[in-house]
Amino acid sequence: MLISFVVLYLMVSVGIGLVAATRVKNTKDFAVAGRHLPMPVVTATVFATWFGAEAVFGISATFVKEGLRGVVADPFGSSLCLILAGLFFSTKLYRLNILTLGDFYRMRYNRTVEVITTVCIVASYLGWVSAQIKALGLIFNVVTDGAISPELGMIIGAAIVLTYTTFGGMLSVAVLDFVQMGVIMGGMLYIGYVVSGMTGGVAPVVEHARAAGKLEFFPPADAAMWLTFIGAWVTMMLGSIPQQDVFQRITSAKSAKVAMGGSLLGGSIYFLFAFVPMFIAYSATLVDPAVFNQLLEQDSQLILPTLVLTHMPVAAQVVFFGAVLSAIMSCSSATLLAPSVSFAENIVRGFVPRIGDHQFLWVMRVTIVCFAAVVLVFALNSESSIFKMVENAYKVTLAGAFVPLVVGAFWKRATTQGALFSTIAGLGSWLMVEFIVGADSLVPPQLIGLGVSMLGMIAGSLLPQWTGRPTRPAPEHAPHAAELTHHVGAPGHHHPAAPGAHPGGMGPEAR
Repeated sequence: MLISFVVLYLMVSVGIGLVAATRVKNTKDFAVAGRHLPMPVVTATVFATWFGAEAVFGISATFVKEGLRGVVADPFGSSLCLILAGLFFSTKLYRLNILTLGDFYRMRYNRTVEVITTVCIVASYLGWVSAQIKALGLIFNVVTDGAISPELGMIIGAAIVLTYTTFGGMLSVAVLDFVQMGVIMGGMLYIGYVVSGMTGGVAPVVEHARAAGKLEFFPPADAAMWLTFIGAWVTMMLGSIPQQDVFQRITSAKSAKVAMGGSLLGGSIYFLFAFVPMFIAYSATLVDPAVFNQLLEQDSQLILPTLVLTHMPVAAQVVFFGAVLSAIMSCSSATLLAPSVSFAENIVRGFVPRIGDHQFLWVMRVTIVCFAAVVLVFALNSESSIFKMVENAYKVTLAGAFVPLVVGAFWKRATTQGALFSTIAGLGSWLMVEFIVGADSLVPPQLIGLGVSMLGMIAGSLLPQWTGRPTRPAPEHAPHAAELTHHVGAPGHHHPAAPGAHPGGMGPEAR
């Protein structure tokens, strides 16, 4: 019955995605869902940005082993990322009416900065999407009691997600996110209710976790531990702001107000709801200490699914795996789409600037297929845990893309030279420390990269400009892309306007 349900659920999900795909007429529909999503859908799709494999398996397993201190990156850092993005970037970026974050870097600086930052953004998704694919392989292996190997499960899962994402793009992703958010929340709360009945309620679990020191958040007074703690928090909180999937959710809204509200609501709901799988997984150590403490040493990611399969009725198993599949499919489709759209728009389009909209739509789809193949190979060969794959994904964007985005949006004196200094120095210092010093570094390498990136931006912007061009200040509110280009555009680096763009934004002079 469980396997039959899983198969039926996957077929229905693919069907919904393909039906939504019939409404995709151009690249704008495909990349940002036509910019007409209402508040409930934007909230659901922002929530689904993070509630995936790492939230269900990664965070819960890490919490059982390390406590709250171990999950400072996610959900604490990740939820703050969504809230900060909503408060400080949603309105500014929405009004530009652009398809990708790379478009901002080109319009604010130049084509070179666009390419470097886009490569950083695309590379950061490799670990994140691989974590989702790895989790799908784990689910198929557990549900079939080993009949499907984790490796074959990864291939099947990647093929399913690839199917509806390739055809429907952001529109399919948004529709499925809205449907699956209800399944996720209802399913997880139901499992939490069933588990609390086994443990005598919520209070005994919380008290046991407190007594075991699992609820201690801040590290002791040790410099190395504090730096590691801050490094993990900052990496996820700031390094995930310059991400295409976060940007797509902002710009898919039907208004700037909806973009901000959806981001704030989605981030807040995610933070609160991330504690549900933590509670369920920790409860397992009270339900059957001998079995689950042994499993904790072998593979802590199996604690939650094993609890459901061995201690719950079939109905609860159906609900749980439906919720898990919803979470992982929502997250994996979004994270597969985002880097592919960025690469097509900001790398490929530069080589074929006169390509038609219909042809470019197929370029995006082909890029998704290619990126999915790369991700699958990476997932099949990676030894990292799901949580670590996600946590490590944002080091590259923290060092190479965060500072040019923030400073470019809020500091009028930021220049192209400053952005180049920032990206090159930040990435170079991070990689040097990461590979030469590695774990022996007192300060986390990505924090060194962030600091050097900031110094590079300030120095490069204030020093005499080697291009001989005047400083390109950013406007206060940037209501239209054309206005931003007038102030900060890079002559000679424009692409033609995408058909179907908003009348007030993406004119030929802006792109």
